[in-house]
Amino acid sequence: MPGERLTQQDRERIAAGLTAGLSYAEIARRVDRPTSTISREVGRNGGPGGYRPQRAHRATAQRARRGTPEPPRAAARPVGALEEEIIELAVRSGMPRMTARVHVDLLLSEDGSRTAAELTRRLKVSPASVSVAVNSLVQHGYVRRERDPRRRDVYVVDDEAWYHSIAISARQTLESARAAMAAAETLGPDSPVAQRLVRAGTFLERVVEDMQDSADRWRTLLT
Repeated sequence: MPGERLTQQDRERIAAGLTAGLSYAEIARRVDRPTSTISREVGRNGGPGGYRPQRAHRATAQRARRGTPEPPRAAARPVGALEEEIIELAVRSGMPRMTARVHVDLLLSEDGSRTAAELTRRLKVSPASVSVAVNSLVQHGYVRRERDPRRRDVYVVDDEAWYHSIAISARQTLESARAAMAAAETLGPDSPVAQRLVRAGTFLERVVEDMQDSADRWRTLLT
């Protein structure tokens, strides 16, 4: 049950799921534990390719007898430092800082969701700043908007957010590629500009199609 220690049987089921190529989320559902519990268990005991249930069970029992903390907890940096590092990476990739702060706060929340009021309070910013940020995240597929029983807006990062963000980006890039090729037709095949646009449009079209095919193929890892 969630909140209890993993049993030997739980670990056998985790190992079977890894062997079958299941995602951590699917293994978590089968073991009835949070996905984070499965990822920590596998990560501290050899990783997906080296996880051995008997060895993992013995190691956990030994740590418990010694009274020592679990390795990741003992070595973990403050959440604030981790959060700032992820934000900086997002900013360097082109995301506005406020949008990155909201996204990371959602990613690191226990259930992947917060209300607008919670985001405003936690980040110590204005409701308008949060509104602009979440609207951008929703537009790009990173977050979805829901309503809770009290009719408040709730912003959620679900397991398929990465798939949806790739799909939206691919669609937008494909529209640009096709616009370039349409402009090339208008200019005529002998125009140097048209030839340049055709090359660029064709390249983008092929890359985007490959990216979408790959996202579709690996989508099951998120479910």
